[in-house]
Order: sequence, then structure tokens, then C-alpha cells
Amino acid sequence: MSHQLNREITYLKRVFLSLSTRVEENVRLAITAFNNLDAEIAKTVIANDDLIDRDELDVEEECLKILALHQPVAGDLRYIISILKINSYLERIGDLSTSIAKKTLQITHAFAEKSAIDFDFSDLFEKVTWMLNNSLNAIVHVDAQLALEVCRADDLVDDQKHAANKAIVDAIKLNPQMLESLLCVLSVTRHLERIADHATNISEDVIYMVDGAVVRHQPL
Repeated sequence: MSHQLNREITYLKRVFLSLSTRVEENVRLAITAFNNLDAEIAKTVIANDDLIDRDELDVEEECLKILALHQPVAGDLRYIISILKINSYLERIGDLSTSIAKKTLQITHAFAEKSAIDFDFSDLFEKVTWMLNNSLNAIVHVDAQLALEVCRADDLVDDQKHAANKAIVDAIKLNPQMLESLLCVLSVTRHLERIADHATNISEDVIYMVDGAVVRHQPL
């Protein structure tokens, strides 16, 4: 690797770390806002979306510049391609955290509606944040085994989401007057599942980046 290419990849890693840190923090804040029905935190999440979009464009620009000027091969090429794809997933996760915050703002008045759901969301929150955190740790530490563990955790999130949705549907049947607020909660569970799906996609790309193996659509 040339000295110039090495320097630009080092800078890319720094910009990418800024984006991934900001996205992870926004997901954490979105979950906190929803869990506590906190409007002020929800507004902070929404405001942060512009910063995430800016970082996402910076990462994309750096990747394209390296590809155009240096034409990297082998491991360097796999790394740049993986970061380009992961960059897109992170931007989508940022959008999902914003959507959770917007749904939270719609139901901040509705403590009774949320408490009507016979379900403890804490395990779902914990699993989603664990998956996102460790998918990003897998990138930083170039750890394909950790990425594989994240992929395998996706089914657990799916199970939690299905259980939450069943509880929400039951609450709607018992409290049809709460329909609007309960549908907002249902949307939040879908957004959380999608964040977990993107964490899985990130981890699959980490495995490709490290081992050159394509594990997408394969049993793990």
C-alpha cells in the first residue's frame, strides 16, 4: 500500500468512526425517548439526523475518491467496498431512529396507552442495541467471529418483535379507543427490527471484508 493510500484510508476510518458513533448514540437516545416518552430527547434525535446525513456524504465522498485515485486491490478494495455498503446501512439506521423519535412525539401524552400493553420492551431494546454496538465493534476490531455472533442474534430480535406485536394487537382489541397510539408503538417495534436487520447486514459485510466470504442468504 502506498503511503498516500494508507493516509487516506486512515482518514476514512476516522470519518467513518464519527458517523458510526453518532448513529449508535442516536439509536440509544431514540430508545430512551420512547421508553420514557420524553419529547425533548425525541427532538434531539430528530435534530441529529442532519449531522448523520452530513457524515454519510463525507464517508461516501472519501470512498469514491480513493477508488478513483488509487484503484485499490485485494484487501484494500474489499475494505472500501464494504465501507460504502455499511455507510448506506448506517444512514438508514439513522433514519429509523428519527422515525422512532417522531412516533414518540405522537404518543408523549399517552402513558395510559403504552402501559396498556402487557409486554416488557427492555429485552427487545437490549438485543437491538447489542447487535448494533457489536456490529460496529466488529468493524473496528476486524473481528469476523463477533460479526457472526451478531448475525445469529437476529432471530432473537425477530422473536421479541413478534411477541411485542402480539401484545400490542391484544391491547388494541381490549382498548380500541387507543388505536392510534398503539399503532405508533407497533411502528416502533418494526423500526427496531429493521435496525437489527441492518446490523446483520453490516456484520455480513464485515465477514466479507475480513475473509472474502459471502454469507448473505446462507444459514449461519
